[in-house]
Amino acid sequence: MTETLTASCHCGAVELEAEFPQGLASAARCDCSFCRRRGAAAVTAIAASLRVTKGAENLTLYTWGTGTAKHHFCKICGIYTHHHRRSDPSECGVNLGCIAGVNPRDHDPIPWHDGVNHPSDRK
Repeated sequence: MTETLTASCHCGAVELEAEFPQGLASAARCDCSFCRRRGAAAVTAIAASLRVTKGAENLTLYTWGTGTAKHHFCKICGIYTHHHRRSDPSECGVNLGCIAGVNPRDHDPIPWHDGVNHPSDRK
């Protein structure tokens, strides 16, 4: 069942909402060079449903490599809020820890995805 959930950064300058087709059950971590360092678990949201409801001007964007994945952070507190995926442009990942009322520890063990050997990196 699709759930609409809200999320925010640490300082509250950025708020967003999105539809999550699997609720919180899709929580996962990635071991690519970036996500490994970031350390956050993400939950799958429908990209077309993601709406920044407060503070779009407080978001900054980080990309690298192909520039396909777009990682968004609050400019004020530095928290990663969400990203647009390179593996499936119809999906976004939203930081599990940013979702209202959620403690990521309550979802352990959270599975890992192989971002080191991502199909988009194959030549």
